[in-house]
Amino acid sequence: MYVLTIREGLQTRHVGPYESPQQAAQDVDRVVAVHGDRVHWQIHELDPPGELLAGAETPTRERVAAA
Repeated sequence: MYVLTIREGLQTRHVGPYESPQQAAQDVDRVVAVHGDRVHWQIHELDPPGELLAGAETPTRERVAAA
């Protein structure tokens, strides 16, 4: 999954999620057509939820003290 981050001045917006970076790029074309070159944009790939949960398996203080 991908998300489009659009920054204009101090305002940041996140749009998505998208199945592919090509879908996000189509929205970039639309945003640039409306706002011109004033906006900065970036397409980010989202981490799958399973990978995030696997990374949460770090030992806590209670588990370390019990060991």
